[in-house]
Amino acid sequence: MKRLILALLIAGNAVLLTAGSSLAQTPSTATPTGKPTPPPATPATAADTSKAKPKPAALDTLGMLERAVAKDSTKFDNLYKLGVLYLDRDRVNEAIRVLSKARQLKPKNNKVLVNLGAAYDAAGQAESAQKLYREALTLAPGDSVATCRLASSLYAQANYKDAMKLLRSMIGKGTGAYCAYFTLGVAFADAGIYRDAIRMWRKVIELAPNSSEANSAKESIEVLEKFVNK
Repeated sequence: MKRLILALLIAGNAVLLTAGSSLAQTPSTATPTGKPTPPPATPATAADTSKAKPKPAALDTLGMLERAVAKDSTKFDNLYKLGVLYLDRDRVNEAIRVLSKARQLKPKNNKVLVNLGAAYDAAGQAESAQKLYREALTLAPGDSVATCRLASSLYAQANYKDAMKLLRSMIGKGTGAYCAYFTLGVAFADAGIYRDAIRMWRKVIELAPNSSEANSAKESIEVLEKFVNK
């Protein structure tokens, strides 16, 4: 039942992809054994985040920032950078703590709001995350990162209708937001519409080839192509 409802919902969004695009074509109904790999909770300022083992220089940077913040916790830049590094390394609770302090210093800074939201999402606190994304969008309507984060968070909570509405709006405006295409690809794959999922992910690779979403898209395409090409 869930797949049927989701497929019907996404089918209504596929119309958007026909205008000036060849993305919407006949989907496949094959069933893969693998699932699309979601991207990591990439900080809003670092789309090329890698999950590889941090290099010594990166570790030195982290240590320097930790010492700087321990010495003086009133410096916004140090707090923000340290919070992003914690988020990048999946040290979620520390990211929340440090980014919350940065938010106290600059409560209307969009990057802080979005990254703090991403940290809450990673901690499984979707409601708090969505509140921060919406606050960021109130301050900067149309912000692509905040919009994509909110849509992904809503989708993860099975709020497909609102998630699709946000993604539809982004793509309809022609913003070229690759994160919207990535999330649509995940939605198509969940609904069993695998060829369209592949096309969405290829669009991600085209728009942002060095992003973490593109890396995840490549892995997911490899899984699905084994079945749609049979």
